[in-house]
Amino acid sequence: MILANDWKDYELIDCSNKEKLERWKNIYLLRPDPQIIWDNGNLIAKYKNIDAHYHRSSKGGGYWENLKNCPSSWQVNYKGLTFNIKQMGFKHTGLFPEQAVNWDFMMEKIEKAKRPIKVLNLFAYTGGATVACLSKNASVVHVDSSRGMVDWAKENVKASGLENAQVRYIVDDVLKFVEREIRRKNKYDAIIMDPPSYGRGANKEVWDIEEDLFNLVKLCVQLLSDKPLFFIINSYTTGLSKEVFTNILNLAFKDKYEGKIYSFEIGLPIKNSNLVLPCGICSRYESYE
Repeated sequence: MILANDWKDYELIDCSNKEKLERWKNIYLLRPDPQIIWDNGNLIAKYKNIDAHYHRSSKGGGYWENLKNCPSSWQVNYKGLTFNIKQMGFKHTGLFPEQAVNWDFMMEKIEKAKRPIKVLNLFAYTGGATVACLSKNASVVHVDSSRGMVDWAKENVKASGLENAQVRYIVDDVLKFVEREIRRKNKYDAIIMDPPSYGRGANKEVWDIEEDLFNLVKLCVQLLSDKPLFFIINSYTTGLSKEVFTNILNLAFKDKYEGKIYSFEIGLPIKNSNLVLPCGICSRYESYE
């Protein structure tokens, strides 16, 4: 497991009974997490500085309860990158802090390459990876089926002072976009994807990770340049082993490029208990460059 432990503006304070207490700069949020099946005390009773608490509904969804004067949005920083944080529906904030593990990897690989790098970011959400790659002068094509998420990514790029960087924002179904890029014979040096378990495209296309991921990865390999730098699959889908993603990459690549393929869990250290919260799986192809 690789831990995202270089944050200054984020901390996972404590976890108990399917909830986690986090510090986002100077704002403290209590949010659900289904993996926290252990009991480490009542977090509401233990901590008096909680600004907002997300309550899950038994009927699905839920709502935020602002316990103090919690702002509607604020910013956090990570190694020169700036992200806008907001209270979203279904408990989210617009950022997954554990992904700093991948941002560090991308930035280091792009910087060491010492050549122009063209990146394709699929299921790109609010653009954490996009901002990271742009910060090292890569060009990025950012694709997501949600216009709201793409607009939020634009806000993050601007907040990081990168509005003049080489980035294209595409609101589209990922699979259809990739198929068009193959026909256009476009190539990329790096591909990033964070596919959901289930989802719908811009025109209500249905996505199912178990049915569709392998085909998408095979198609994406056709978009790689002669000297690809990296290929990343990130997943929060429960029930799928990291070895599943290793197998997918091995079969899709079939020794076509020199490099290594590996998978690992990502985690966040829990400050007040010396435990670790698992936060999904990452699989990578990485060139020897």
